[in-house]
Amino acid sequence: MTEEMRYCKRLIEVDLPIKRISAHARREKSIRHGHISTLHIWWARRPLAACRAVLCASLWPDPADPLCPEEFKITAREEMLNWANKHITILSVESFRLFIKIQKEPSLLNDELVLRKALLDFIADFSNWDNTTVDQYLESSRRLTQVAHESLGGIAGTRPMVVDPFAGGGSIPLEALRVGADTFASDLNPVAVLLNKVVLEYIPRYGQELAEVVREWGNWIKKEAEKELEEFYPKDPDGAIPIAYLWARTIHCEGPGCGAEIPLMRSLWLVKKQNRSIAIKLIPDRREKKVNFEIVDNIKAREVGQGTVKRGSATCPVCGYTTPVASVRRQLKKRHGGANDALLYCVVTNRPGQQGRFYRLPNKQDIDAVKKANQELERRKVNHKGELSLVPDEPTPLGGGSGAGRAFSQRNYGMDKFEDLFTARQALTLTTLVHLVREIRQNMNQGEDKEFSIAIGTCFAMIVDRCSNQLSSLSKWNINRQMVDGVFARQALPMLWDFGEINILSGYIEGAINWISLIINHECCNSSGNAELSSATSSPLPDDAAHCFFTDPPYYDAVPYADLSDFFIVWLKRTVGDIYPALFSSQLAPKEDECIVDEIKGKDKIYFERNMAQVMTEGRRVLAPEGIGVVVFAHKSTEGWEAQLRAMVDAGWIITASWPIDTERSVRMRANDSAALASSIHLVCRPRENSDGSLITLIGDWRDVLQELPVRIHEWMPRLAENGVVGADAIFACLGPALEVFSRYSSVEKPNGEQVLLKEYMEHVWAAISREALSVVFSDADASGFEEDSRLTAIWLWTLTTTKTTDKNDTQSDDSDSEADEKPTSKTKSSGYLLEYDTARKLAQGLGAHLDKLNSIVEIKGDTARLLPVEDRARYLFGKVEEPVAVKKKAKVKQEQLSLFDLTEDLEKATPGETGPCSVGAPLAGATILDRVHQTMLLFATGRADAMKRFLVEDGIGHDQRFWKLAQALSALYPPSSEEKRWVDGVLARKKGLGL
Repeated sequence: MTEEMRYCKRLIEVDLPIKRISAHARREKSIRHGHISTLHIWWARRPLAACRAVLCASLWPDPADPLCPEEFKITAREEMLNWANKHITILSVESFRLFIKIQKEPSLLNDELVLRKALLDFIADFSNWDNTTVDQYLESSRRLTQVAHESLGGIAGTRPMVVDPFAGGGSIPLEALRVGADTFASDLNPVAVLLNKVVLEYIPRYGQELAEVVREWGNWIKKEAEKELEEFYPKDPDGAIPIAYLWARTIHCEGPGCGAEIPLMRSLWLVKKQNRSIAIKLIPDRREKKVNFEIVDNIKAREVGQGTVKRGSATCPVCGYTTPVASVRRQLKKRHGGANDALLYCVVTNRPGQQGRFYRLPNKQDIDAVKKANQELERRKVNHKGELSLVPDEPTPLGGGSGAGRAFSQRNYGMDKFEDLFTARQALTLTTLVHLVREIRQNMNQGEDKEFSIAIGTCFAMIVDRCSNQLSSLSKWNINRQMVDGVFARQALPMLWDFGEINILSGYIEGAINWISLIINHECCNSSGNAELSSATSSPLPDDAAHCFFTDPPYYDAVPYADLSDFFIVWLKRTVGDIYPALFSSQLAPKEDECIVDEIKGKDKIYFERNMAQVMTEGRRVLAPEGIGVVVFAHKSTEGWEAQLRAMVDAGWIITASWPIDTERSVRMRANDSAALASSIHLVCRPRENSDGSLITLIGDWRDVLQELPVRIHEWMPRLAENGVVGADAIFACLGPALEVFSRYSSVEKPNGEQVLLKEYMEHVWAAISREALSVVFSDADASGFEEDSRLTAIWLWTLTTTKTTDKNDTQSDDSDSEADEKPTSKTKSSGYLLEYDTARKLAQGLGAHLDKLNSIVEIKGDTARLLPVEDRARYLFGKVEEPVAVKKKAKVKQEQLSLFDLTEDLEKATPGETGPCSVGAPLAGATILDRVHQTMLLFATGRADAMKRFLVEDGIGHDQRFWKLAQALSALYPPSSEEKRWVDGVLARKKGLGL
């Protein structure tokens, strides 16, 4: 390494307490009061805990580094000693142990490794949501940030600048302010820019005054809304207050001679809790050809009938005919989705002085109120004047394709305009709120502080957006929580057959105002930032303006931000569009320059990767040569990772570390038994620059690089394992240190002068990671003693160990999507273990295995590779068919399976003493250790204890210690709830009894 490339390492480049930070990040998902996530919907937010910890560790130097400024070390010792003496009672248990030692022996801090550990403990504690606004943490972190900045060459009196060109929901720039940095947050999306303006500019600038005015005018807007809307949300004669109305879209049965009106209901449950169950009972009226309803309390699950919709087709309760999905779509398309002529089937109420929710059938008063709302909306449309329509008539996203467009199915049902997503009463309510917000703005504009009036108007625009998320025909009634879930329970515009409508006057307006006030109170800060509309590929900042480049970029087609945000933009244009002309100059969110993969818009992977490369080049331009970068990435595709890494290396970045922080809930929606990251990998990088900003030219020797690579992986993976990071998370977290070896050079050359491309190097990286992972799996055994099928199976299952179970609430939201309904369900107990094909191929190559030669355990279809479940291997293992035909990539070969029932039946029919592979005596031993373990598991599963004993003892299979080593490894690797886990544990439990 040349002299010009020497720099003081930051804490994040040497260590990070990822286990503790991850715990705080996961917990934060359940935090609501005062959290910026409740200001406005944004998708795929970064947890504040992770951002805060990463920023501190990125801005502060490592005191154990020889180049660490002495001034920072002195300040760090003072701060940590102060914590040991004055604030030790508010430290966590994990940190307390070290700081009590420091309290008793302050000289410990003279040891720079102890000082490093104290700083990391402080960071771990500070990442806790409970400590977000604790003065002691804020004061210490800001002092450390300021001293670090000045001692590392920053201008005295200035603060380090943190830049995020994909600011999104504002987590990174907000936390930059919190820890004492300046921040520049930019985004191409107008919704994101507005969110960041509120959090970074208006709240810090106006603080408590802003909160008070929001509450004051909030009370006014509540009273005015009640005056204008109370006749459309009437109370019950007994004083009960409707809080939600449950609707079902309808079609007419196309059965011969029927024509009955079918309410489209996926489920008949109203409440489904452990201590309470209520459902709707359908009562067919064959004479009138319609369906009546009855509400049934304390009903058992077996007594509740099926809904009328399954996989998009509708079954008539009157005649039993099933109208196919194409006809259902055709009928709804003619009626623009059918929200405005949907059938009201239940009203949910609160009764004064009584706890809980109450359910009743709709009455004439309910129906009349809806009719009056329809009439009033039409009257207002006629009288409306303005450039924009009263109710948003902008086009909804196109949807379709295999990219981001998959999130949008509403156009299949005729909801081509945003007004089609709302019933007339919902539209009337929202347009009323828009009118009241504009009236508040007019009153505020009479004051002297125009900026303050803009801040007030923007906060109330956020409130209208909160209401629009709930007041839509795409909002679902949650049978567990007994409330209406908003449209964006997930990152899509889902088609719902039945939907819930909130009563905006039942406390929702007050709630929305309180949420905003809580955020303002919680996030009052002593400094403000800057939020601007800008493309990440072309920053308005000058060269070398930033000290930290920290961003969470989009991941291919993962989240269609622009299309999703259009749902809110159509309302923001009507509330504050005139005061932000630059943000709302186009009809909808700008999409031409959006960095995404979307076939509908003609944006493929090449487009995305080209733009991401430009983003990384621009990021290095605005970052000072001595600055540090952090890029968050969480794509599960090895191809995607290689593209991101290539973009960073080609743009002149050195990747110095990578840390996985578990940012997901412990239960969330995902494909069972498929690889997906539970963590977001934080790639730490440095500009490969001289002090004048020019790129450093340094040639690396290919032999030296290959020699250093396995050493770095060997150092890194055990550290990850100590923090509970395994599987896919560990694999991708190893890329940082692996890439540091390669990216520190401007080019790497072979002895013959040929330049090594990153793609070739990555093949060696995956191989080194695979081999190191194998040593982790077989920590106390020599993995070389196992055949390639055993090695690949073990690594395959280990890679999947970050997969989570399904969240019931998320499943409910997903299942309500008509597109999901149309997918056939699997009939097999186990579908196998899925990996992206390229990932599986690279892992296999790293182990010296080849997928095309392992078709007895792996099936490849398209871009997916499936590790066959043990049950699917029964015919092969017990000799019922020849070895499976080789399955090539993208081929579709169906293999006859042998069920456990069939296997048991075959064994029962076999003649005792028969020597064939299915004899009761014992099967013929498989060719590999894995085959033999699987054979024994199947014998256990079918209750063939005698055959299993003869197989293990008399045939000597159980005398091979490799058999038990592999069985033990598989026991630890199979999913805890899987049948295979139970079978292999059953085999292991018999070992001692068999004298083995």
